[in-house]
Amino acid sequence: MRKFFVAILLFAILPGCEKDFDEIIDVSTATYQVIGTSSFNSFRYVVGDSSITIFLTLNSSANIRSVFCDIIASDGNKLNANPVLLLDNGNTANGDLTAGDNSFTNLFSLSQQNPIGNYKINFYVNDNRGVTKLAAIQQFTYDNGQNNVAPVISNLAAPDTVSIGTDTTFILITINADDPNGLNDIEFVFFNSFIPPNGNPSSQNPIGMYDDGTNGDQTGDDGIFSRIVILPPTGVTLGTYRWEFQAKDRGGLLSNQIIHYVEVQ
Repeated sequence: MRKFFVAILLFAILPGCEKDFDEIIDVSTATYQVIGTSSFNSFRYVVGDSSITIFLTLNSSANIRSVFCDIIASDGNKLNANPVLLLDNGNTANGDLTAGDNSFTNLFSLSQQNPIGNYKINFYVNDNRGVTKLAAIQQFTYDNGQNNVAPVISNLAAPDTVSIGTDTTFILITINADDPNGLNDIEFVFFNSFIPPNGNPSSQNPIGMYDDGTNGDQTGDDGIFSRIVILPPTGVTLGTYRWEFQAKDRGGLLSNQIIHYVEVQ
């Protein structure tokens, strides 16, 4: 099993340390100081070797009840159902090398189904007063071991002609998006609108689409992205609009492009 103990990328420390650090998380009085964290810059999933070693080192554990962390994936989801307890017990089963050295450690297994991209680990300390504080943040890039492949969009449903009436007009647009690396690897599905008669881009570009049960989307997380376009009865430029649809994954790859023209009259 690989262990990573490299130079600190990003962590915060409470006041009183002699070194300079990137970010201060807590400036209130505390009975401990953060003096180090695990900080691997990147991690790549390998079958049989998917565990990261996470640790937080304090200057003292005399007034500490518990230390734990949350792992936040690139899609914003928390990977751990419960807080990951970090232990200073000298037990190699949880990755700790030396008991009582104020370095609290545990292992966490990442999945090949977790999306690629930028992750962060939020470290928390609960002291003997029962006060829990965010003590440090670590960031790293995760590669799930799958060759990154661009997403694909298809099955666009959008009208060819829209008539402006005396009431507000609502246009429902839907499109399918898929990704060989998994649906959660899709970061953004969108379209750009170009306004007649000169084809100038809309100031609202890019216009995001949703797969979360809102904005006209019927079912969240089913790969069908939706958007309701709202046209007021006055002030809309008439003519032929060009809509260019695309998706982007968390690795920065863009999908195929679908171009659709709609006549607003």
